[in-house]
Amino acid sequence: MAAVEVNWQNYFESLKKVCPWSLKAYTQGNIEITQWKGYPMDLDNLEARVYVSKHNPRQLKKIHTRLNLERPIEEWLWSHPSFQDYSAPVPCLIQQDRDKLYSIRSKIGFFDED
Repeated sequence: MAAVEVNWQNYFESLKKVCPWSLKAYTQGNIEITQWKGYPMDLDNLEARVYVSKHNPRQLKKIHTRLNLERPIEEWLWSHPSFQDYSAPVPCLIQQDRDKLYSIRSKIGFFDED
């Protein structure tokens, strides 16, 4: 499988509506993009880490579910290009600090009811 070249700047710009903080975090170097090697790293001072993988959606969901159980201080998400809309252009797992993410979501009214 040939490597897919990804313009991550464009991807994070496309997320503004659903994830307005990600572009700023990316441009400030607070989101790391790396290859998935079968295990997560600590976030340290990063806001997020995107692990590019070769997994299909079912495999990504299984890994994300396991990591959310094993690492409760983190929020794990997954994305696959087959779902279009706001999906990443390559299969990936996304690691974020759960408390920071909750705080950001609260500030922008993510939890407000219509």
